[in-house]
Amino acid sequence: MSEQTLSVSELGTLIRFALDQLLPESIWVEGELRGKRTVRNGHVYFDLVEPGDTPGGAPNATIPVVLWRDAKERVNRLLKRHSESISMDDGVRIRIQGVPDYWVAGGRLQFRMTAIDPTFTLGVMAADRAALLSALAGEGLLGANAQRSLPPVPLRVGLATSLGSAAHADIVTVLEQSGLGFTLVEADTAVQGIGAEDRIVAALDGLEAANVDLVLLARGGGSKTDLAVFDHPLVARRIATAGVPVFTGIGHDIDRSVADEVAFAAHTTPTAAAQAVVALVIAWLRRLDQVAQRLAERSRAVVAEASSQEVAFRRRLAHSSTARVAQADTTLTSCRDHITRTARHAIRSAELRLASADTRSRANDPQRTLARGWSITRTKDGRLVRSVDDAPPGTVIATRVADGIITSTIVDDE
Repeated sequence: MSEQTLSVSELGTLIRFALDQLLPESIWVEGELRGKRTVRNGHVYFDLVEPGDTPGGAPNATIPVVLWRDAKERVNRLLKRHSESISMDDGVRIRIQGVPDYWVAGGRLQFRMTAIDPTFTLGVMAADRAALLSALAGEGLLGANAQRSLPPVPLRVGLATSLGSAAHADIVTVLEQSGLGFTLVEADTAVQGIGAEDRIVAALDGLEAANVDLVLLARGGGSKTDLAVFDHPLVARRIATAGVPVFTGIGHDIDRSVADEVAFAAHTTPTAAAQAVVALVIAWLRRLDQVAQRLAERSRAVVAEASSQEVAFRRRLAHSSTARVAQADTTLTSCRDHITRTARHAIRSAELRLASADTRSRANDPQRTLARGWSITRTKDGRLVRSVDDAPPGTVIATRVADGIITSTIVDDE
């Protein structure tokens, strides 16, 4: 009996038939979506991966997946029933239904997808988010960034986002239209997909090193899976431990990520985050104006008080001066009267003393003494003779009497 020889296509068909017999019905498979691509005819191809134990390492297993165009429409309808909260993007954990299939022409085993379970992805995301928040709380990181010091005038602003995106444009517009002197330091980063968490962490590192006053971490709206990177542990811990305040503006009004929970301040949109920064500076300027106004009012009050005190002082001074002048006039009059009385008394006393002196003078007048019989004897040289010793014999003396001078010579009477 000769051995049967199969062609390649026959082998492929046999493998395909064996798979159909082994798994005749659809099965559910879960894993992480990677490498998604849509070709021109509308078919979608990607890999479903079971990640390895080491983050970023080789996966434990991989299966190629194909989603035909007609099946894709059914899958999209399922996703829309959940308000488009899920999108099939790289890095998303999904649970899909389908059958193993062997592509004979390409010689490849693949999984042909026919449906998706949106609740699985949402449940996984919710569970991961809850676990991360619990871990962050246990590590004391939920309120860590909120304790950072916010400068009163944060004009040097760091921006981490995808440059050229709508979020980037909205923030730039708000800051420019404010009319304030902001300096914007930009860090371009991916905000979704595989590896986006590493890019965001690097952007935050660079902005903090640039000595910004605060960081805006922003991304426009999208599905929950689009925003999944902001629930990543690496991003959450980097925000929590940042040395500067981090303001988030992620998604739409209803979105709330772990990044929002650990940030200094969370805002509903990128525009709202930028407006919050502008409001901080405007509030500071208003406080400055209020201080200046209070200072001006206080200065005017002080000047008015000083003017009032000056007027009162002038009035008191004028009144005091008038009183003092009157008092001085009274004192002067009293002094004048006293001086007049004193002068008159002094003059009278002087007149009396003068009269007494005159009387004494006339009484002591030598001429009157001579007239009463007295005489004054002097030597020839004018010395008074008071004793016989003053005129020894031979002395020429002159004796003055009332009516003339008698000249004599002393002789020895022996």
